[in-house]
Amino acid sequence: MTDSTAVQDDAARASHPGTDHTEHYDLIIIGTGSGNSIPEELDDRRIALVEKGIFGGTCINVGCIPTKMYVYTADVAAELAEAGRYDLSPVNPGTGEPEEPPLWRVDWPALQERVFGRRIDPISRGGEEYRRGSRTPNITYYPGVARFTGERTLRIDTGGQTVTVTADQVVLATGTRTRVPAVIAESGVRYRTNADVMRMEKLPRTMVILGGGIIAVEFAHVFSALGVEVFVVNRSDTLLRRFDATVRSRFTAAAGSQWTNLLGRTVTSAREEGGLVTVTLDDGREIDCDELLLAQGRVPNSDLLDCAAGGVDLDAAGKIVVDRFGRTSAPGVWALGDAANDFELKHVANQEARAVFHNVACSDEQEMVPFKLDNVPGGVFSRPQIGYVGMTEDEAREWARDNGRTLTVKVQEYSDVAYGWAMEDSTGFCKLIADAGSRRLLGAHIMGPQAATLIQLLVTAIEFDLDLVEFARKQYWPHPGLSELVENALLGLEFE
Repeated sequence: MTDSTAVQDDAARASHPGTDHTEHYDLIIIGTGSGNSIPEELDDRRIALVEKGIFGGTCINVGCIPTKMYVYTADVAAELAEAGRYDLSPVNPGTGEPEEPPLWRVDWPALQERVFGRRIDPISRGGEEYRRGSRTPNITYYPGVARFTGERTLRIDTGGQTVTVTADQVVLATGTRTRVPAVIAESGVRYRTNADVMRMEKLPRTMVILGGGIIAVEFAHVFSALGVEVFVVNRSDTLLRRFDATVRSRFTAAAGSQWTNLLGRTVTSAREEGGLVTVTLDDGREIDCDELLLAQGRVPNSDLLDCAAGGVDLDAAGKIVVDRFGRTSAPGVWALGDAANDFELKHVANQEARAVFHNVACSDEQEMVPFKLDNVPGGVFSRPQIGYVGMTEDEAREWARDNGRTLTVKVQEYSDVAYGWAMEDSTGFCKLIADAGSRRLLGAHIMGPQAATLIQLLVTAIEFDLDLVEFARKQYWPHPGLSELVENALLGLEFE
């Protein structure tokens, strides 16, 4: 099915003459990220699926998946640039003489074609065609923006035409979008967000990134490793300010050797002239750049829903208020994912989607499944990579004071284990925080190569409430694998 045919077919199915015509469904789902993970248990329901943007949501199109494909390319580029650490040096293939400095060309259009042309875009198109097609006859797809006009009643603007839909139940999986600071919005300068920065026509020479969180440091790694001069402007005096103190201080130091950090600074004005965007900082410094990337947090898309008209309560930050089963304040209306939680992690949204769809299909309230919001791990795919789960040390010390407990903390360096030697790593570490009395893990933080993979060992330990002495001693740890980093950290904890 071609795009034009699909649009015509959808218009025939999902739009109706006039605005007084109403279509009733068993279930309306707004958002096609985790909201699209509709289980077979709902195949007997008549469902309306609404999406205002690209089918598939943030993760597949402009978030987790394409960014990590760019990150991996950047990882390889950074390793090549540091090959001298391993006694490797490039040679001129014509003369056999050493090539100084090594020259690597980034084929930006080819990178985009590999990531988007051959992977991401076909998946998105295929998902939309599947939902439009005959294999899901119980689902009607509406491309457009939906707004509540009453109790479980929404009006959908499908681009020139509108339709009103009602349902027995509604699921809100509307996600978030990039926050645009007022100083940038009012200046009128052009800018990029995660939604379009990977699709730029060409790789810029210079880039300013506003923000110091996960999105900021991941893109700072990508573009600096690909040869762009990157300036990160952040209000806090460290990067990743919500992370464990050891992580944020050591990451900030490592990042400073890769791009320019302007910390404790804010942008007071911005202008555009001669093809460049110029930002002025609160210390008077001006920075010219080819591209400005915004990464100062995200805002919920709930403001597009007119939630008040549907009786759906929001918190002060605009998140949809839900109970532990995903129910909102409006009967029959549910919410999940970034629309309703503060984690903004795809694996959390997926878990919540499984719970909500089970609960929607559930006839017995006693069998409903709650959200799982404890022991949530995460990863930061920058350089160095970070994996984390559980409490920070500051949080654990507050918990210990409140509960009369004693902590034990161990920081194990990559450089002190065999595979760390092989990698010539000088910045990585594993930090464990545990209750000295019960020998249980409270928090784990890893910074270094494969951190987001290694952290799973400690997710298992904290989730299953394992005795850390037994966890360390009663299993083999392959020598000299990188997992010995975790083993040695465990053995370094001092228990009562």
